[in-house]
Amino acid sequence: MKLGMDLFTKEKTKQKEPLAVRMRPKTLDDFIGQEHILGKDKLLRRLIESDKISSVILYGPSGCGKTTLALIIKDRTDSYFERINAASNNVADIRRVIDTAKKREAMDGRRTILLIDEIHRFNKAQQDVLMPDVEAGNPILIGTTTHNPFFYVNAALLSRSQVFEFKKLSDDDVINIIKNTLSDMENGLGNVRVNIDDDAIKHLAKVAEGDARRALSALEVGALTTPAGGDRSIRFTLKVAEESIQKKAVVYDKDEDGHYDTISAFIKSMRGSDPDAALYWMAKMIYAGEDPRFIARRIVICAAEDVGNADPQALVVANAALQVSEFVGMPEARIPLAQAAVYVACAPKSNAAYMGIESALKDVEEGKTLEVPNHLKDASLDRDAFGHGKDYKYAHDYKDHYVKQEYKPSNKVYYIPTEMGCEKKIKEWLENLREK
Repeated sequence: MKLGMDLFTKEKTKQKEPLAVRMRPKTLDDFIGQEHILGKDKLLRRLIESDKISSVILYGPSGCGKTTLALIIKDRTDSYFERINAASNNVADIRRVIDTAKKREAMDGRRTILLIDEIHRFNKAQQDVLMPDVEAGNPILIGTTTHNPFFYVNAALLSRSQVFEFKKLSDDDVINIIKNTLSDMENGLGNVRVNIDDDAIKHLAKVAEGDARRALSALEVGALTTPAGGDRSIRFTLKVAEESIQKKAVVYDKDEDGHYDTISAFIKSMRGSDPDAALYWMAKMIYAGEDPRFIARRIVICAAEDVGNADPQALVVANAALQVSEFVGMPEARIPLAQAAVYVACAPKSNAAYMGIESALKDVEEGKTLEVPNHLKDASLDRDAFGHGKDYKYAHDYKDHYVKQEYKPSNKVYYIPTEMGCEKKIKEWLENLREK
């Protein structure tokens, strides 16, 4: 009787679990994504299948399968499995798990696998508690984190662990997960009769931005709150998808025209000194889920190519925005990205440096390579034998830190500064030197 009640209670509890939890794959064959580390014959897969897992750190964005993989390991291993969360557990909890692991190994020879979710939340002292026993191999550590472990996990602990980076799930991965959920009769929505449109599935996948948990949560909300029709099926349209995930669809398909057209408009708006247009196209890309690093890289290139030395500070601002966006992530990254885009758009423009390197490269590619003048060659080894470096004039020994001498055996000019911004002063300075 008690066994029957336990099974009933377990089944009832299972039905109350969120859809994303119920749909967690139970085996490696059911796991979707992360082929670079879990594909056939990949190291991590071999370690799991042979039950030879050593201490590992799994890091990557939310909803890509880190904890799910750890639970698959739990079901495959002969080792005892413990789980704690760095956000809610402390040093005392760590010591308790370690002491129990030692006793268990002494009694029956079984080692312990310790899963620590959000390991980046443990400070240095808390991580140090793990060190001696992780090094000894009991417990075996599985740490999951959304933060780069090379910044948030002690170097000593990292050196005793293998680090595996999880990638953001692709849209196709999330679409497959959604379709599996819709057909799963036991844990998914196979019994609910959800009649979903293809554009609704694509929208959930796109807006989820590689987070399977977010996509399934939206799918569950939409399916549970949409009234069934006369045929007792639920009509899950694009509108329902937009309401469920709280983001409207925009025409922006990565690797298709929408993607390239929008980034082209963004770059041309900055080049054309229209900050309002630049902000609009950036907003469209951000809303559609574009990688902020991609946006930042385009701002950096525009700062160098189209602003150049007319305002050298533009490249500094753009590069700072790139670094900050990688550090803080979205949604906050939109702020430094907007600042940089506006700065580049409003800066005076010159492509003189860009045109200069293009011209020089063309000459080199066409075979017009020039011999380095003898006085400019490295004199550290061959000065006496070949006269390398002989008669070189050190510019700082002369007035204005300039002395006329040959730096290339050609009079061709590659850099032609404009009258724009700071470049006007550069032009005047160069003309003054050349007159001397």
